[in-house]
Amino acid sequence: MGRVRAVFLPHQSNHKEPDQTVKTRAMAAPILCVFALAALAHGQKTATLTAPRAGFSFQQKQTLTYEVDWRVFPAGTAVLHFEVAGDRERLSATADTIGAINLLFHVDDHFQSTFDREKGCTYEFDKQTVEGRRQVNSTLKLDYQKGLSILDEKNLVTGQTKHVESGIPGCLTDLLTGVFYASSQPMELGHSFVIPVVDAMRNVPVTMKIEVREQVKTPLGTFNTLRAQPTADAGVVKNRGAIWIWYTDDERHLPVQMRARLFWGTITFRLTGNENK
Repeated sequence: MGRVRAVFLPHQSNHKEPDQTVKTRAMAAPILCVFALAALAHGQKTATLTAPRAGFSFQQKQTLTYEVDWRVFPAGTAVLHFEVAGDRERLSATADTIGAINLLFHVDDHFQSTFDREKGCTYEFDKQTVEGRRQVNSTLKLDYQKGLSILDEKNLVTGQTKHVESGIPGCLTDLLTGVFYASSQPMELGHSFVIPVVDAMRNVPVTMKIEVREQVKTPLGTFNTLRAQPTADAGVVKNRGAIWIWYTDDERHLPVQMRARLFWGTITFRLTGNENK
């Protein structure tokens, strides 16, 4: 779901960057991993993933396209593609900046997640990140038999590599797949459910609360939706902002809009395409 970094946080380096560049970087790599906002809270032990509800199945082939706005400005595009790979599902995604934002800070990120179609458990989460001068590839593998998550990362600019192994409690989802795994769960107004998420060796329970029914207008049409807010036990990135996801109020629970409200502005993803290919 492979290639992106911890979304919304600027890359830490030894030199300071202009405020606008930092904001652009934080905005441009964004909500494809919406759960990163909640998962940035301190890691903690978490329960294992609940299987999808009876009768639900992930799409065998589907392409979703989103337009991304920052405040009132067009900022980028995000394309996600589902396809079946044996008894597993492969979810790939790209995030690209456009227009003036692209001139300020070019982003070309790629992501891929492979997960179990029946249980939702992530097996591998890959990220290729090109953000200005920063270029990093990483692979996170989950070995459920050994109870380990295994992270291998390489900075293509400096050549620096990292290998880390950490224990996992059982079936988990990743930051990208988690947004769509939520679609497999029952959604009732006022109710909540917990999704255990893993990224960069953190295991964090993310609570999805179904807050309200709303009608949402996107370039693809107007949808009746259920608005969900993901949070972590320690809060949504302490004092940094909040995020919401609007899922269709039907059996699909298709995410048609996503929004992050941060201290420097609001990022919104709106669905512009939904094709069975």
